[in-house]
Amino acid sequence: MGPSAWMCTLVVFLLFQGAHGGAHQRQLLKDLMEGYTPLERPVGDDAQPLTVHFTLSLMQIMDVDEKNQVLTTNVWLQMYWYDHYLQWNESEYPGVKSLRFLSDHVWTPDILLYNSANQEFDSTFHTYVLVNSSGYCQWLPPGILKSTCRIDVRWFPFDTQKCDLKFGSWTYDGWLIELRMMEADTSGYVPNGEWDLVAVPGSENKVLYECCREPYLDVTFAVTMRRRTLYYALNMLVPCLLLSAMTFLVFLLPADSGEKISLGITVLLSLTVFMLLVAEVMPATSDSIPLIGQYFATTMGMVALSVVATVFVLQYHHHDPDGVCMPRWVQVVVLHWGAWLLRMRQPGEAPVERPHCTPSLLSCSSDNSEGCATPTPPTGPAVAVANGGLAYMGAPSASFPAKPPDVPRPFLPSPELQSSTQEDLFSSPELSHILEELRYVAECFRGRDAAQAACSQWKFAAAVLDRLCLVTFALIHIVCSIGILMAAPNFAEAITKDFL
Repeated sequence: MGPSAWMCTLVVFLLFQGAHGGAHQRQLLKDLMEGYTPLERPVGDDAQPLTVHFTLSLMQIMDVDEKNQVLTTNVWLQMYWYDHYLQWNESEYPGVKSLRFLSDHVWTPDILLYNSANQEFDSTFHTYVLVNSSGYCQWLPPGILKSTCRIDVRWFPFDTQKCDLKFGSWTYDGWLIELRMMEADTSGYVPNGEWDLVAVPGSENKVLYECCREPYLDVTFAVTMRRRTLYYALNMLVPCLLLSAMTFLVFLLPADSGEKISLGITVLLSLTVFMLLVAEVMPATSDSIPLIGQYFATTMGMVALSVVATVFVLQYHHHDPDGVCMPRWVQVVVLHWGAWLLRMRQPGEAPVERPHCTPSLLSCSSDNSEGCATPTPPTGPAVAVANGGLAYMGAPSASFPAKPPDVPRPFLPSPELQSSTQEDLFSSPELSHILEELRYVAECFRGRDAAQAACSQWKFAAAVLDRLCLVTFALIHIVCSIGILMAAPNFAEAITKDFL
């Protein structure tokens, strides 16, 4: 027999077998469906419960809506049970090992997602039910499930969420259907860019209500997932860290620039904008404060305090020298202790204590180096008796010349003054008037020097406060940032998996 003859014989044999198998399958379907009722629980003894094994295959976490607290997942449900009325002998129906039925034509368990957030409630696609000769039924309806989930945002964005998928029969109690859990399958899981799947543990629960004696069974799978923090760190934490670091520039900016307050207010407004962005993502709940919200609130509080501290610094820097003198405690705390702690020295030489002497234009200066008081000029006669009035002219007070110095002609009242005695010379009204004017000029210079010394003292106190605030806020910012961020339970895991 040639090859063509063999080929024709094989085709005829396959066609005969297919027609024969189709006839057996058609006959089997007719025999099984005769008198079958989909509403009847398929058990041999009505007093015994029907065991249904249930599990799911998690394919993808599609979305976690923190605002509405809804979890969207792509899930394949898997249900297995024995149907007492869908059994046959394979020898009587050769070639028919399994049959497929519509879910509406045979009995199927009414297992639904209790915490469904879908508008149609049941969002699964009712596929065929696969049945073998022993009556073992397999039903795998896929679906995109939307379930309610309580989102705990306390450790956001270093949080781990646990969303429950609670399945159970809607009408059958535990005496009619015994629901058994099988381990969840995650072998076909598609990774999510925002969430890492940690585990999908399951549990069987039996609930007894006061109204009924029979128990109600359910199977709950807890989808445990960890948020990946790289996105939130780059878009929220890093900008907040940079903005809060700009607060240090408020203390480094010179007080004469006039922009210290403006810079602090600008940083505060920028942090407020970022905090509003976080508030749009978070649910409106008062159960807990998000970790990033605590960080933003702490940072904004520090920036606000820096603005307040800057106001005091500017008040010290622009203090009126004619106003109240610097209090003693400010001098001790700020000028001495603060300057010593920060290793700051006042510009110029330190004031030197001068010996007490009579007021003079050349040899003496103000008795009070701190500028808090202006010395009272001594009266004219006392000065004349003490030094003869020559100290104001720069002449030595120990000895007097044999005759009066040459005085310019306009100041001499008459040519006979040259032959006058020394007492007559210094008792001249014109010369006394000149000495009074010189005392006034000297006192003006001393007052100006005292005012400049007071201004320098207040400005130095402002500089010490500025430096002290800079160091204090830097330490507080570093400690608060590290303390708040590292308070998250999975902070180390997030750093190692998302950033490294």
